[in-house]
Amino acid sequence: MIKLWFFSQLFSTADYTSKTETIYSTFLKRNVTISTLIPTKQNKNLTNLPLLLINDGQDFEALKMLQTLNTMSKSRKLAPILVVGIHADGNRMQEYGTAAQADYAGRGSQAQQHTNFVIQELLPFLQKNHSLKNDAKHRYFAGFSLGGLSAIDIVWANPTIFSKVGVFSGSLWWRQKRYEDNQKEDNDRIMHNLIKNQPYKKGLKFWLQAGTEDETSDRNNNGIIDAIDDTLDLMKELKKQGYNHKEVTYYEMRGGKHNPDTWAEAMPIFLEWVLRK
Repeated sequence: MIKLWFFSQLFSTADYTSKTETIYSTFLKRNVTISTLIPTKQNKNLTNLPLLLINDGQDFEALKMLQTLNTMSKSRKLAPILVVGIHADGNRMQEYGTAAQADYAGRGSQAQQHTNFVIQELLPFLQKNHSLKNDAKHRYFAGFSLGGLSAIDIVWANPTIFSKVGVFSGSLWWRQKRYEDNQKEDNDRIMHNLIKNQPYKKGLKFWLQAGTEDETSDRNNNGIIDAIDDTLDLMKELKKQGYNHKEVTYYEMRGGKHNPDTWAEAMPIFLEWVLRK
């Protein structure tokens, strides 16, 4: 049984309201805070909405999520959607990652528990308390950095629950062996191998973003930073499995950095993509 504690901080804007709640997770054994951005029309909640979950919801203010949604809504660039940010805490490095296995340093050891929380606790709670479309076609997930890795891992493992994923500067370097431990280092990236070793999953679409200044590391000395290399290599694995250019979208930001300012700038482009029919 899920125990729920609510403490709302509700304030109105032109098109969206923001509500903060706390859900106790039996899987994570902690209270999980969520920020819910709710579209309204003439002071009434809209119904039958698609759902976008986002990891690292504690960064919504820095990401200017509410401002972005309202700006896009006013300019009619955004159809109504319920956006829910899942707050991470000090255990973020364990709860985010790949559920199938932790990385070489043991990080991501609770990624399966995070997945269980999302699927078995958060989604039923949202379905109960909001008027949502109840099918994978209208459920999406996104995240930033390690939260982006978590998002694509959850969507890839649950194609009957989600249909689209957005990965902003994803930690796609996540590996089962330390870089210097193996001469074939790129074969150790966990998410790449998960996609490589599983078949095409019908209905999934992927949006991947990387910035040219995400980092400075270039482990193979090919003149391309690792963040971009890892993203492009993941796309290659997806395309080997049968995904085409309509199902895999890449957005490279010239001068883009590994921070909320860059991701906030990319967010409108992602939102237009995610709601595109």
